[in-house]
Amino acid sequence: METKAFQKIYTKVDKITKATCSLFASDVGNEELAIVDGRLAQVVMIIGDKVTLQIFSGTEGIPNNAEVVFLGKAPTLKVSDDLAGRFFNAYGEPIDGGPQVEGKDIEIGSPSVNPVKREQPSKLIATGIAGIDLNNTIVTGQKIPFFADPDQPFNQVMAMVALRAQADKIILGGMGLTNDDYLYYKNAFDNAGALDRIISFVNTTENPPIERLLVPDMALTAAEYFAYEKNQKVLVLLTDMTLYCDALSIVSNRMDQIPSKDSMPGSLYSDLAKLYEKAVQFPSGGSITILAVTTLSGGDITHAIPDNTGYITEGQLFLRRDTDIGKVIVDPFRSLSRLKQLVIGKQTREDHPQVMNAAIRLYADAANAKTKLENGFDLTEYDERALKFAKDYSKNLLAIDINIDIELMLDTAWNLFTKYFQPAELGIKKDLVDKYWKNDSN
Repeated sequence: METKAFQKIYTKVDKITKATCSLFASDVGNEELAIVDGRLAQVVMIIGDKVTLQIFSGTEGIPNNAEVVFLGKAPTLKVSDDLAGRFFNAYGEPIDGGPQVEGKDIEIGSPSVNPVKREQPSKLIATGIAGIDLNNTIVTGQKIPFFADPDQPFNQVMAMVALRAQADKIILGGMGLTNDDYLYYKNAFDNAGALDRIISFVNTTENPPIERLLVPDMALTAAEYFAYEKNQKVLVLLTDMTLYCDALSIVSNRMDQIPSKDSMPGSLYSDLAKLYEKAVQFPSGGSITILAVTTLSGGDITHAIPDNTGYITEGQLFLRRDTDIGKVIVDPFRSLSRLKQLVIGKQTREDHPQVMNAAIRLYADAANAKTKLENGFDLTEYDERALKFAKDYSKNLLAIDINIDIELMLDTAWNLFTKYFQPAELGIKKDLVDKYWKNDSN
């Protein structure tokens, strides 16, 4: 990057750690970019005249007399319709061999939308995955995380959601992706012919970890452009937020900040909220919905990252491997969408709320029967039926590879009810049973 006239240049670095350096400088803005010894850096703390910079590619080899050039601006993204179908790095530069994007320069990391300009989320966003659409329906403007163990196929699930979701634009923010994962996303989008509505910002394991801190802001800046200026329905997929938080931790530890719970910075809650609160439904019809993966260390839901995430978001989706069918499912017991009642039975079929509740109750009965069996108790005839129902319910509806619309999900549930139970065992209103039971028992 060339230096220009009037840029502030310093040549005395006061302190260097593994990820940051400090110096005395004046008239510098927070989050401003700088070049330190030819490496890109960003201001992360200002106390009086003492400025601390995080250096994205690390500080190894930087001398105390390194040249520091402040660029006078925070990181920006050029936004235009030309972003569609492209892959970019954490700095918003193309990595797909295509041309540079022409457009308006927008500073990333702006504040979230003024509450006055928000509307209560009220529109369904269908993903084609029954474990989500049937039991944990997502609403435009919602923010919801996937909690998953690191060995679960969450990247495949995110790619499936990207290809199936009924949205105008899908924006992927990939942090710490392996090259295999990156190529998986690229090939999946390419082969499906869906590239024209997907925009990807990617940091791989070969890139410096600190660069991950830019990826969500890049993705959300692009989302705001399409949602606010183009009135489009935008779905933002962020994976993996645990690696994003690890990068936050690296920087704060190198700045000698006292860590909070689980070695995370004390600012973790506000760092995450700043991103998740970008989810919004605009009165004009545009919206940003955020679906993010948070991997769990050893399944620990009490770790600071999922713990803080749960306070900010409106529910969570749990992935788990169902040993009975050998497939990964969206766990109906541990998953919850807190906004689903705004659309189920209103924008979906009238029987949706009762079918959902009945199916989960019957699935719970099967779980109780399984416990009885494991403890050596005899099963009743109802227990046997519940176990068979649960296996079919997992295989035909909860498995993440099932791609059907909500009407068919409801019809499938009715077919399973008809196969294993009597109407009186469902606990569903008689008028709904009369209407749907007969229709699907043929």
